[in-house]
Amino acid sequence: MGSVAASGDRFAKFEKQPIEGRLFINGEFVESKAGKTFDITNPATEKKSASVYEAGVEDVDAAVAAAKAAFPAWAELSAGDRGDYLFKLADALEKRLDEMAYLDAISMGAPAHTSFLNPMALTALRYFAGRAWDTHGDSSLNTPGFVNITLRQPFGVTAGITPWNVPVAMVLFKMAPALITGNTIVIKTSEKSPLAPLIVAKCCQEIGLPKGVFNLINGFGRPTGEALAKHMDVRKISFTGSTLAGRAIKKAAAESNLKNVTLELGGKSPLVIFPDADLSKAVPAAAMSILMNSGQACIASSRVYVHADIADKFTEGMKNAMQEMGKSDDPLTSTTAMRGPQVDKLQFNRIMDFFAYAKEKNLDITIGGDRERDQGFYIAPTIISNAPEDSRVMKEEIFGPVVCINTFTDEDEVLKRANDTEYGLYASLFTRDISRALRVAKKMEAGSVGGKI
Repeated sequence: MGSVAASGDRFAKFEKQPIEGRLFINGEFVESKAGKTFDITNPATEKKSASVYEAGVEDVDAAVAAAKAAFPAWAELSAGDRGDYLFKLADALEKRLDEMAYLDAISMGAPAHTSFLNPMALTALRYFAGRAWDTHGDSSLNTPGFVNITLRQPFGVTAGITPWNVPVAMVLFKMAPALITGNTIVIKTSEKSPLAPLIVAKCCQEIGLPKGVFNLINGFGRPTGEALAKHMDVRKISFTGSTLAGRAIKKAAAESNLKNVTLELGGKSPLVIFPDADLSKAVPAAAMSILMNSGQACIASSRVYVHADIADKFTEGMKNAMQEMGKSDDPLTSTTAMRGPQVDKLQFNRIMDFFAYAKEKNLDITIGGDRERDQGFYIAPTIISNAPEDSRVMKEEIFGPVVCINTFTDEDEVLKRANDTEYGLYASLFTRDISRALRVAKKMEAGSVGGKI
């Protein structure tokens, strides 16, 4: 538990309020069995924001047991009744958007006044609530003398492990589809940003969600996340985060009960700017993509390929846009639009290591390439131009306000370069040629492709 000072009238009322830091198991807030806690640091001030309880293996067992006990009754509810709970949850959370934005600001540095991800997450929550009646089985008469029926049934106890960059949204994205289809769930939040998700637990308690249906625990990858991934009573687990952790979860699932695994991992997303692109749209879109949430987004367009004919004009526009749009301040001030600090010292140091690499290799750092401010984990908006395709800055996810801009002349060549990555989360392009847009989008090897005509 703890409290910190806020700036600005909108968030001042949260200054003195105690911050919840316990585990939410079987409908109640409880301390961990070992009583162990860890601190959350405000990345803007480098001062303590709060302490939260760390779940151990025994706490994971208790949460899973609660979810298992709650499953039969929850699964027997009508789809409409389950949907009603999710609609009530969305309404309750909507009243606490400012509180969640405040907690995100003091735990992971997200700009509070321009927070749009939590409202977007409530839209998704209501969407899933509205799909309550849309889970159907199949039937056929293909076998003579038989009516063949396939039933779609819930897994039972499910689990989610969420990342730190969009704390509340990721909790809702995992819990909503699980609950609406009759499953119960245990979610472990990131140790970097566990504060705002506990508001979800408070609202579940407030609306009278049956005990054990939703459980929320704080902790690290080991032992908490590992215990969930290995648990024999968890039938499905969903993870969003790093590729390294994703591999570990897949392995843990395989070595336990072969539970169903869904992974959403990192990205090194390419953006291709063709010579006919409308730069008045392409430049701000590219800048916003890499600056939003301080560049801490898995779908950020961190590799930009711009046609040589417009490269100078585009790069100059990007320099101006990133310097103007990327102005930073305390995430609780109203002037901080897109960019606060990086989430913590570990991530800050990781980005600084990329800068050291770029300087050692004599890469063209067009703007930025260093820390910003004397206090706080702030990174200057950075453009690295014409880096070799096999360099670390082009191959590895930096997860900060750092974009690499390279040029191209040939469509087939740039597609090979765009697709030459171990990641496949997102890709995008700008062109005014609809035929090219469809042709290129089809060839981009990514789960989602965005574009602008």
